[in-house]
Amino acid sequence: MLELKGLQRLHVGPMHATIHDGTCVAVTGKSGSGKSIFLRMIADLDPHEGEAYLDGQPCSGMPASLWRRQVTYVPAESGWWRDTVKPHFPGDTDFASLLPAVGMPADAANRLVSQLSTGERQRLALLRALRQDTRVLLLDEPTSGLDESTTRQVEALLRDRVDKGMSILWVTHDPKQVQRMATRRMQMSHGQLQEASG
Repeated sequence: MLELKGLQRLHVGPMHATIHDGTCVAVTGKSGSGKSIFLRMIADLDPHEGEAYLDGQPCSGMPASLWRRQVTYVPAESGWWRDTVKPHFPGDTDFASLLPAVGMPADAANRLVSQLSTGERQRLALLRALRQDTRVLLLDEPTSGLDESTTRQVEALLRDRVDKGMSILWVTHDPKQVQRMATRRMQMSHGQLQEASG
């Protein structure tokens, strides 16, 4: 369970929320309302007030690397530090089964990152974040560069992870995606987060 108590940065917050295991929370709101800042606070990527807890353990009480392995942020445009795809994944990764799950061929693991489309980078960044110890996934428009068929593949993969107990906070502007994926909806407006109805 993820608990947020008084998270605040710049014009966003303070935020209070409890996210139970196996929940997909859609976070919607206008551009500039604070959605990305909200996710980055939870991931402890920027200075902020307040605290986040995972199963009662405070973020401030553990090494940043341990927190971010369990509470993982996938931005709209992820960073890449090697020329090809493969070095960004553990050495024992089974690309033959992993990549087709999001509509990519296994040999894409050998491609240059610079030659990938926006949608391909989005899918690979998502797969990179889906480690065995990931408990909470923080997604910022993860399917914005994908066609409908590929979007459905990604949604199916993430739905399976939610069914197995992972929690997801999913920033999206797509109301149909909210209908398909969300078990709970929250609205960001002027830096404040509220439960959304309907």
